[in-house]
Amino acid sequence: MIIDSHAHIGRILVYNLSYKRVLLSMEKYGVDFSLVSCFESIENDDKGKPVPWIAQKRQNRVLKRTVKAVKKAPDKLGALIWLKIRQELPNKRTIRLIEKYRKYIYGIKLHPYRSKTAPDEPRLQPIIDLARRFNLPVVSHTGNCEEADSVHLYNLAKANPDVNFVAVHMDIDTDSAELIERMKETPNLYGDTTWVPLDNVLRAVEAVGSERILFGTDNPMDGKETLRYSKKYFVDLKDEVSEEDYENIMHKNAERLFGINLSDNS
Repeated sequence: MIIDSHAHIGRILVYNLSYKRVLLSMEKYGVDFSLVSCFESIENDDKGKPVPWIAQKRQNRVLKRTVKAVKKAPDKLGALIWLKIRQELPNKRTIRLIEKYRKYIYGIKLHPYRSKTAPDEPRLQPIIDLARRFNLPVVSHTGNCEEADSVHLYNLAKANPDVNFVAVHMDIDTDSAELIERMKETPNLYGDTTWVPLDNVLRAVEAVGSERILFGTDNPMDGKETLRYSKKYFVDLKDEVSEEDYENIMHKNAERLFGINLSDNS
C-alpha cells in the first residue's frame, strides 16, 4: 500500500490542479490514497508577491471546495484544510465546517512560504487550539525563506507536545541536517519526503527512526507526471531499508498519524 501525504488540488493564477488528474496519476503509479490541500489559499505567487485581492479566496470557501472534491472519491482522497495565516484566522464558521465535515478532514495545512508568515507567531495560537480540539496534525511547508525555516515548526512542537507537526520538504533544498537534529528533540515533529533527496531521508531514518517519516510527492504540482519523480521511493528505497521501515514510510505512519482507515471510507 502507498499513501501520499502531500498532494494538491485547486485553480488559481497559472495553476489548474484538478482532483481528476490526481486520481489518474494515482492509478497509474499505484498510489492508494492521497491527502490533498487546495492551492487556492496561497497568499503569495511564485515570485513572492501578494496574490491580487481579486484572485484570492477566503479560507472557509477553500475548505468547502476541498471537502467537495474529496467527497467525490473518499476511498482515494482526504482533505488537509489550508489556512491563510497572514490574513485570516479560524472563526466560528471554520469550526462549524470542520464539525460538519470532520470525517473527510485529516489535518491542517500551513504554508509559511506562500504566506510569508512564520507559523510560531503568537497570534496564530488559535490554529494550534483548533488542531488540538479536533485532534488534527499540522502539516507545514518548510524551506525557501526565513519564515518557513523548520525552526518555527520546531518551536511549535516543543511548546505543544500534544499536537503533531509535519515538516513538509524537510527544509527543501538543504541537506535536512538541522531539521533532523530538531526532530531528535521533539517526538511530535515529523518529516515528509516531498522533493527530499533519498540520502537525507536515510539519515533521518537512522537518527530518529522510520516511524517519523511520511511519503509525500506534491502531486500534481509538476504536471501530470509528477509521481514519476518519486521512483526513488517506489523502487530504490526498498533496497536501502528493511521491509518494516519501508511500510512505515510509505503508508503505516500516515495511517497512524492522520487516522486513515481505508476500510472505513465509502
